[in-house]
Parts: sequence; C-alpha cells; structure tokens
Amino acid sequence: MDYNTTPPCGTVRVYDREVQPLDIRAFYLFVCQERAGGEYRLSALTLCDGNVLNEDFDYYLSIVGARTKQIGLGTYGDGANRTRPMLIFGNPLGVEQLDRAATLVHFRDDLINVFPQLVLVGTLRRDVAPSGQRTFHCYRARQDVPQGHTQFDLVNPFPTPERDPVTQPRGRFKVDVRPGD
Repeated sequence: MDYNTTPPCGTVRVYDREVQPLDIRAFYLFVCQERAGGEYRLSALTLCDGNVLNEDFDYYLSIVGARTKQIGLGTYGDGANRTRPMLIFGNPLGVEQLDRAATLVHFRDDLINVFPQLVLVGTLRRDVAPSGQRTFHCYRARQDVPQGHTQFDLVNPFPTPERDPVTQPRGRFKVDVRPGD
C-alpha cells in the first residue's frame, strides 16, 4: 500500500500549542469499502498497532523531517523538485484472516481481561532482521466470533509483491503514429 510521504510507525510525532514535539503511540485504521447494490458497505476493518507496520521511529523521523528541495529548475528557472519520498509498506487487509472481519491488532495479550466483550482470535508474528520476532494479538467483538472458532497463528502474513529497485519511467506517452503517416 502507498503511504505517500509519511511512513507508518508505532510512534508518531505531533506538536502541542507551543510547537513542542510530543511522541505518541499510533494506530492505523484500514477499511475496505465495497458497493452493495446502490449503497456502499464496509466489508473489512482492521485497527492496527502501528508497530505491526513499522517500529523504526528514527526512520520515521528521517522521512518526516525537513529536506532540501531543488529550486530554479528548467529553462525558465521557475521549476522545483520537492524530493519527496513515496513509501510502500504492508496492508493488513491483504491478510486473508483479517479480510471480511472487524479486527483489532494489538501488542497486548491481555485485553480480554480489560475488555471482556473481546475475544482473542489469533496471533500475528513478524520477523525482525537480522534475528528476532514481534508478536501481536488479534481481537474481535464477541458477537462476531462464531462458536468453535480456531485461533490462527500467522508468521509474516503480509503480501509482499516482487519489487525492482529501479523506478518506472514517468512522462512517457505512447502515440499510435508511424513515420511517414
């Protein structure tokens, strides 16, 4: 999923009235909206601990901080290149067990003790390079979990497309013209 110019992270920086930084925990809401007849409905929803997507706060800060833009570009010098990164990270709705359901993915394994209306439906683990693993816990509302549900245990479930380190060319237009036409 494209995250535009801000990487997801389990901690994000916001600013108070005096413009002092405040680093807070972040969660991300993912929804899938589908057309159903003449209306729309949400067919999947995941509220996800930001650390499931990325926990590297230093990387987050390196991207959201000030950058130098290139100015004075082009024939007339009025062009600028904002040199903004375009980021791609995982999307929990690409995980089969999280699709077609409303799920909370959280780092705590004891939320059912605090919120008895929740049911633990599974775990989601992500490998951390070079070694290690993070475990997250998946919860649903009790009324949404069928009797006899078997908990899932997922390891690195996010789909990762094959990627090429070279970007695709931009501004290439194809015109159906042959020389001599």
